[in-house]
Amino acid sequence: MYKQFNSRSRGDRGNFQSRGSFRAQRKGFGGRRSGAGRVAKFFDPTSVIFSQKTSSTVIEKYININSFSDFKIDEKLKRNVLDRHYGAPTPIQDQSIPQILENKDLIGIANTGTGKTAAFLIPLLDKVIKDRSQKVLIVAPTRELASQIRDEFFTFSRGLGIFSALCIGGENINRQKQELRRNPNFIIGTPGRLLDHVDSRSLRLDDCASVVLDEADHMVDIGFLKDIKYIISLLPRVRQSLFFSATIDGKVKEVLNSFVKDPVTVSVKTRDTAENVKQEVIKVGHQGQKINMLHELLIKQEFEKVLIFARTKHGVQNLSDELIKRGFKADAIHGNKRQSQRLKTLDKFKRSSINILIATDVASRGLDIPNVSHVINFDQPESYDTYIHRIGRTGRADKSGVALTFVS
Repeated sequence: MYKQFNSRSRGDRGNFQSRGSFRAQRKGFGGRRSGAGRVAKFFDPTSVIFSQKTSSTVIEKYININSFSDFKIDEKLKRNVLDRHYGAPTPIQDQSIPQILENKDLIGIANTGTGKTAAFLIPLLDKVIKDRSQKVLIVAPTRELASQIRDEFFTFSRGLGIFSALCIGGENINRQKQELRRNPNFIIGTPGRLLDHVDSRSLRLDDCASVVLDEADHMVDIGFLKDIKYIISLLPRVRQSLFFSATIDGKVKEVLNSFVKDPVTVSVKTRDTAENVKQEVIKVGHQGQKINMLHELLIKQEFEKVLIFARTKHGVQNLSDELIKRGFKADAIHGNKRQSQRLKTLDKFKRSSINILIATDVASRGLDIPNVSHVINFDQPESYDTYIHRIGRTGRADKSGVALTFVS
């Protein structure tokens, strides 16, 4: 019933929208209008051949240059980092943190789940500790990723007296304005809501001396290209610019050209999919078989923490309702739910209060959900990139994982 596979060619990128038309449609997760106005074309995993070899030179086991205790950062910050019981820095952390501490512009290229958030938060917090007038802007493609970055910020900044504002859609804008009036050192948000604050003059960007674009390729993919260019135009000329992305091609280069100056490039990406993610296809005879086959999988002991992807908001909710009816601890996140509901559901999944989460593709990029044992593509992804980002939710932090795709 199972067939292993991988992919060697990329799917097409999505269309790009103007700032005006995009913002008029801005709803749901970080502003994406899921599936509207598009012809559905899906990535067929059976059309490609699985290869056990990496797509580039084989790299031996990484040997760290630094430990967290070696980094020349404030002692209170260092204690907060060590209190997280981090082991050795990940490659992206090991190579990026010293460069950022030296105030260099940086391009960080790494697979998802490699610790990019800590790679920029730790040195930027140290920068603010040393100069409390410093302001940091962090831009992320989705509300959930922005919220996750702020959660990490809270952990590392404990007891340091450094404040932040979270500017994302789906949350009370007046409460965000109150946070901004406190003159926080860190401003974290999605492009659309950040520009809402710029338009209402509750936010200025010309005093942000450090700027991070996180998951930049995804921001371009979902139509934020013009928003990002506009944000960059509002920044001070003299600044530290940090750019993190899984890929750098096509339109992403347009952002890079105007964003970084004499950057250091740190690339620790060796292949699109992690070697420790086992990929399989499950063939089904007809659509009606899928839910029963899914049920048979989920009752197996090894399916400890499962993230399931479906194509539409309606399909996600129906599947969640059906699994709950069958006795599973499941819940759903999609664009028809309030932001507070989605964050609460994600938190339940992270804490394992539920062990099955059903989602649209808005959850497939950037979220760091620990110990996901399986990703199941109940509906096929629409492109190779979407597939890669979905299955990247498992096999994180050097743990093993399984990705299953239902194919009719």
